[in-house]
Parts: sequence; structure tokens; C-alpha cells
Amino acid sequence: MAWQTYYEERKISSDEAVRHIKSGNRVVIGHACGEPSHLVDALVSHAEDYENVEIVHMVAMGKCEYCQPGMERHFHHNAYFAGARTRDAINTGRGDFTPCCFYQVPQLFHTTMPVDAALVTVTPPDENGMVSLGVSVDYDYEAVMTAGITIAQVNDQMPFTYGKLIPVEKITYFVEHSSPIIQLSPPKIGPVEEAIGAHCASLVRDGDTLQLGIGAIPDAVLNSLKDKKDLGIHTEMFSDGVVELAEAGVITNRAKSLHPGKYVANFLMGTKRLYDFVDHNPDVLVLPVDYVNNPIVIGQNDNLVSINSCVQVDLMGQVASESIGTKQISGIGGQVDFVRGAAFSKGGRSIIAMPSTVKGTTSKIVPMLDVGVTVTTSRTDVDYVVTEYGIAQLKGRSLRERAKSLTQIAHPDFRGELREAFRRRFPDARL
Repeated sequence: MAWQTYYEERKISSDEAVRHIKSGNRVVIGHACGEPSHLVDALVSHAEDYENVEIVHMVAMGKCEYCQPGMERHFHHNAYFAGARTRDAINTGRGDFTPCCFYQVPQLFHTTMPVDAALVTVTPPDENGMVSLGVSVDYDYEAVMTAGITIAQVNDQMPFTYGKLIPVEKITYFVEHSSPIIQLSPPKIGPVEEAIGAHCASLVRDGDTLQLGIGAIPDAVLNSLKDKKDLGIHTEMFSDGVVELAEAGVITNRAKSLHPGKYVANFLMGTKRLYDFVDHNPDVLVLPVDYVNNPIVIGQNDNLVSINSCVQVDLMGQVASESIGTKQISGIGGQVDFVRGAAFSKGGRSIIAMPSTVKGTTSKIVPMLDVGVTVTTSRTDVDYVVTEYGIAQLKGRSLRERAKSLTQIAHPDFRGELREAFRRRFPDARL
């Protein structure tokens, strides 16, 4: 059968499509800005038809109506990442949180979390009958490959990205619906973020390959790299700041030891400027997360610099990045993937960057992590910690040396308290 015939025979409306989902099914929804909002809206509009449908998602950028109060009988949210619209469901028991390193998520679809239905966004087919997952390939690709049924929102506004295309025959139903791709506005960068960005940039050398997360600090780092040459990108995601440095000739990917000349990511979040940059761009590879974030693959990039943020660091170097006390506020994401990948990299460095305080009132460098806090990155894995007050190198340092270095980059208002706490814990140690 020609792919055109297959495609035409499988085109249906969103209402028809979601009727193929049954009570008790596990449904994986396309990730982040690749969320198929039209399909999710259709699913929620038929809530009365379902009982106990499990919704599996990571970064949710849509309305998340399936996990709001009153939906408990119909939908149960199971998250790999807690976001602004899903935290309440997770922390009040209406939803669940499944801890998992990002690169291992696709493996779960073969083991403990088999997929009954996948809802994803794709581009219209190309001349060979191949569709692109656009801005979100990450776990979406494996969800499509393993799901009992796949329902795709075919959106002509989704940028066509290369790296891992899907033949139309792998998709069960197609719902054509054109709508703007979800955008992530650039964050506001203040003096604190600028100072942190400058410190991080001092650890970056010409020809390094970068991994950056989301937010003001990664964007501030990029703003501080304009005097560098031949930087590369191998990251779980990138945004508009990378486009600016690419257009300025700072990021060329020429020095990369893996995929030279190519930007490598597993998902993208940004504005139309980013989406226009990646659309049909052969130099951009958007690939599955079990490849991009695999620490062994990451380590094949020489001089890989990983930059991530956190909530708290204690004086021993333990990093908490995903909870405040017992309250889940985000997730593990790719932090551990890239911290360990940087350790495999020849010349690699990993950086944990954060403001020294929460709004000037609470130190983020603490004697001990708060009760109930999850340790995301262990003290044995941490390399550099950066605040607006400087850089602390922890790897290979004793507990006393770590405490001294971290105290020196804490906010001055809290340094005395940190020294006293260390002396109480280690009364015979010199700090």
C-alpha cells in the first residue's frame, strides 16, 4: 500500500480518535512544547467516558486539565517532572511522581510502564511519507514505537527537524489540526544572573561543547560567551540564546568530537525565532533522549561542559534540585545524565549554578539539606558550584575544603552561620 493511501485512510477527527482510548489505559502525552494540545483538549472533553486513565508526562506546557480537582475518577497523572500546573496534583496525592533519569525514560516503556496509547504532534508527511516529531523527539519517539495505538496531531506549524523521522505506517490515526506551537518566552536576566553567567563563562574554553538547561542562568551564561570561538552544542534542550550565538558565529560545532558541525538535542523550547532556525535545518539533529542523554554517549564529546541549577547545596556538596522539603517542585531531568557524562568526557567539566539566596532572605548554601529534601546529584559527582560570589571546585576536595570553598561563595550575610555550623559538626577541624 502506498503511504499516501495509508495516510488518507487513517485521517479522522479528534473526537473519533480519542474514542480509541479505553478506561484503564496508560496514555503518554508528547513532551513540553511538542504537546498535542488539540488532542489533549479532546480527551478531557470526553472525561465522562473514562475511568482511571493514567496520563504520563514530563514537562507539561499545556492546560493540564486532566489533573485538576474533580478529574480524579477519570484521569490519574503520573509525572517524571513536576511543573507549575502539575505540582499540586502530585503533592496532594491526586497524581504520582516517578523518579527517573531522563535518558532512562524510554526504557520504562519496555518494562514497568508499557504504553497503551501515545498522543504526539508531528509535521505533515514529506515526499517519502516520513513525519518529524519536530521540537520534541526525546521520549516521544519511543512512545510511538511501542504504543498499542498512536494518535498524531498533524500540525503544519510544527518545524520539521532531522535526526529521527517516523514513517506514517508507524502511526495509527492522524488528526489534522493547525495551531501555533507552544512557546517559552525568554526569562528576565538580572544582575545576579549576569554575575553567575560571567563566572560560568570563565570555565568555558574555545572549542568546548555545551549542555545548558532552562532559565535565566543558562541564558545569562550564553550572554557571557560572546568572546568565545567554535563552541558546540550537545544538550538535552536549547532555546533562543543558542540561536543568537549561532548567528554571531560563536557556536559553529566545528570542534566537536561527536557529530561535528551539528547541533544535538532531544527537545527544544523557545519562541518562533528558535522554531524558524531549526525548521528544515540539516545542521540540527533532534534525537531520542536515550541516545542524547546517555552518559556514555555524552562522554564521547571531548571538553563537554554541563551547566545546571539547583535548589540547595549543603556544605558536603550534596545537591538538591527537585524538591523543597518533601514537596516535589520539578524533577531529575537530565542533570545527573550530564554531570556523569561530563565526568566521562576528556576535558569535561560539570557546573551547578545558582543564586546564593532565595530573594535575599534564605541561603541556598546550607549546613545540611532540609528535612525530606531529595538529593539529586551526589557529593561524589559534583564538580563545580557557582554563585554570584564566585566558584567553588569540589571534586577531589576533602569535606573541610568543600565547606571552606562553599562558605566563600555564600552570601556574606550567611557566611558566619555556615562557619559556626561546620565547627559544631567537626569541632577539631580548621575552617
